Amino acid sequence: MHSDTHATTSHYFWKGLTDLGVDHVFSNLGTDHVSLIEELARWDREGLAHPNVVLCPHENVAMHMAAGYAAVTGKGQAVMVHVDAGTANAAMGMHNMFRARLPVMLIAGKAPYTLRGELPGSRDNYVHFVQDPFDIASLVRPYVKWEYNLPSGVITQEVLRRGHSVMQSDPPGPVYLTLPREVLAESWGDDQAKAFSAERYGPVLAGGVEPSTARRLAEQLMAADRPIVVTSYLGRKPEAVQALEALAELCGIRVFEFSPSYLCISRASPCFAGFDPGVSMASTDVGWLLDVDVPWLPKFLQDNPHTHWTQVDVDAIKKDFPMWGFATDVRLQADCATVLRQVIDDVKALADAAFHTRVAVRMAQIQIEHEQRQANIEKLGIQPGKPGAISPAYLCAQLGQALAPDDVVINEAIRNTPAVLNQISRSQPLTLLGGAGGGLGYSGGMALGVKLAKPDVRVVNIVGDGGFHFSTPTSVYATAQRYNLPIFTVVLDNGGWQAVKEAVLRVYPDGEAAQSNEFQARLQGPERHFEQVAQAFGAFGECVSDPADVPDAIARCLQALHDGRAAVLNVQIGLQ
Repeated sequence: MHSDTHATTSHYFWKGLTDLGVDHVFSNLGTDHVSLIEELARWDREGLAHPNVVLCPHENVAMHMAAGYAAVTGKGQAVMVHVDAGTANAAMGMHNMFRARLPVMLIAGKAPYTLRGELPGSRDNYVHFVQDPFDIASLVRPYVKWEYNLPSGVITQEVLRRGHSVMQSDPPGPVYLTLPREVLAESWGDDQAKAFSAERYGPVLAGGVEPSTARRLAEQLMAADRPIVVTSYLGRKPEAVQALEALAELCGIRVFEFSPSYLCISRASPCFAGFDPGVSMASTDVGWLLDVDVPWLPKFLQDNPHTHWTQVDVDAIKKDFPMWGFATDVRLQADCATVLRQVIDDVKALADAAFHTRVAVRMAQIQIEHEQRQANIEKLGIQPGKPGAISPAYLCAQLGQALAPDDVVINEAIRNTPAVLNQISRSQPLTLLGGAGGGLGYSGGMALGVKLAKPDVRVVNIVGDGGFHFSTPTSVYATAQRYNLPIFTVVLDNGGWQAVKEAVLRVYPDGEAAQSNEFQARLQGPERHFEQVAQAFGAFGECVSDPADVPDAIARCLQALHDGRAAVLNVQIGLQ
């Protein structure tokens, strides 16, 4: 329903998303979206600009495309799904984005609330009765910062602005909005359905600390003999990566990334000390936790009680972790990039010749450690394995040699993560992404989202065979084909969930499962051709089982990307 003076709620919905600057709506639509579809067709006929609608055959891909896009742009997008069924399918993606502090607006239609045609949009289908749960938002409530049901179209643009401001405010994260079908079909005049500006209703972002606090932090670092930093997601902001590297080299700080979801410091920096802070914990006198959720595993690594710990985090209290358990002497909720720049300025102002001499001595030792570590990594990377059991380190070393500095790697290798992190050396911010949540099957969708945001770079996702199953791969490669988003997927096939086996052995090393070698985690069957799933949607696919064939197989996959086709390389790394 539309006239020169009155437009439907759906009109103001599209107008609201457009005014927010939303680039894409990743969608899997249903009967609840009829008014939105009708209004979008009118906008297209009239040539009105609106967000690009990307249709995804499964909500898992829609959610993780939004995740990948937000990870490399910082801009949360919209995901539109069908009532409770679509919300349920999107829930795992919401969990992953919530833990990764990635903004997204999940929008679900609602079954009509009128039964007999009382209003436009009233129930006219069997499913409208069965898709009307008592509490639809409960499906994703643990994973959202904000939820709302649009009660009237007159406030559509204000509601969208509110949800957008909440999701983009620090710490960012998902929000959830539901749209009743009758509300979408209502009509309103422009004088009723008003717009709300970002200037007066926009997000709230974290900043720095008081100058006196920054100075104390600088003085603490300058007095330290063996300072370290542990971080994980500081790299979500490129300027934070640059600031951390500058401060580390200025003060002689060893930087560890524990379970990183972003590259936080260039692997070429001598101050990058690897992924295990345990090698330095016993001798550390000053430690900083910077944007990290789990800096180490307390069961296996005891903190040095004499270390003075400072925490600077966009989410310092970890309010969404029922238990956290890491003691810190100073806790600051702030933007790491800003704080690091403040401290750099103070160190430069305070530093004298004696300080620079002390740092130079420390940096010489750090450089030696860095070179030794790199030499050990290179030794692993040249051991190819054997036919049927290709070494993951060798595979990743070969892949790393073939990639350009600005290519983006998405890590979902799980138990083979050390091979990915060590052998595929990255130096530029936002060229290494990983998962922060516990839901597998994210890397394919994330790769598509990154490719959409950065069409001129190559995007590679590395995933285990179990994670590949979870990724809804038919949806991944159907979407890649339809929207011309060639991504390169490397599947590390070990015949099952090795992580499950290792978990059992950590708790019951000599138990019944170990004695019988049965861990309920084998997935292999007579035929396992993951590459053929991609081939069904026009992608290039290849299976490699001999280490000697790895370099040429990688080259053929990268050529497929150059030709505009997605590629899947199924790598046999040996049965668990």
